[in-house]
Amino acid sequence: MSATTADGPLLGPADIRELAAALGVRPTKQRGQNFVIDANTVRRIVRTAGVRPDDVVVEVGPGLGSLTLALLDAARWVTAVEIDDVLAAALPATVRARIPAKADAFALVHADAMTVRELPGPEPTALVANLPYNVAVPVLLHMLAHFPTVERTLVMVQAEVADRLAAAPGSKVYGVPSVKAAWYAEVKRAGSIGRNVFWPAPNVDSGLVSLVRRDPPETTASRAEVFRVVDAAFAQRRKTLRSALSGWAGSAPAAEDALRAAGVSPQARGEALTVEDFARIAEHGPRAGD
Repeated sequence: MSATTADGPLLGPADIRELAAALGVRPTKQRGQNFVIDANTVRRIVRTAGVRPDDVVVEVGPGLGSLTLALLDAARWVTAVEIDDVLAAALPATVRARIPAKADAFALVHADAMTVRELPGPEPTALVANLPYNVAVPVLLHMLAHFPTVERTLVMVQAEVADRLAAAPGSKVYGVPSVKAAWYAEVKRAGSIGRNVFWPAPNVDSGLVSLVRRDPPETTASRAEVFRVVDAAFAQRRKTLRSALSGWAGSAPAAEDALRAAGVSPQARGEALTVEDFARIAEHGPRAGD
């Protein structure tokens, strides 16, 4: 594989297929793999993410390295987390071949992102990733929880997931991902991505989601306590909170007491509440203060 093309160090469609063939790689549905083959798309992602020359970027699921190379071109340091044995083994060589001046500013972590608790190199300031569709939300929430120095995040996910993450209270798609993401950050849709920039082309569109870190709501409840309320509220989202939270509180009357103490109508439903509302409810729950 040549180290330079019309796209500079970035990978084009022919490069991707040549590299995949050399490695014997076929994208798998099991791991939600869809490789970006369009250099303009990865440039757009880096630009939309606002990656700066002093940024330390963590990337999850780098695959063959399309986005990795663009990130390295723009940032001070990139750490990529890859679960696939073959892809993890090949990526450092791709970096050395395509952008040798930045090879020493790159680290590869061969692991499941859901198990990663620390990263080599400087502390990350940004997370930019084309997340595998089947694990996008848990991976995103895990990274936000365990790497508090990440100030800005831009992820590419299935369009439907993007809508859920960025949904506001009252929306039909507002739910657990929306509330939990809002605990960590200001979340918004940051664009759409067509299907033809991937190999293989997925049968769904993709969306970009921007998350800018903010302080969580002021509350005496822990994050785990708040998230338990969120999970309970949306497990039976058609029910009123008095009913949906009865198991969490111990009984429907106890749930009503907690809701009223929090200033929330027992007849409301979870989709109407902000993350701050859930935090107040958690403060009055049976485990608050444990």
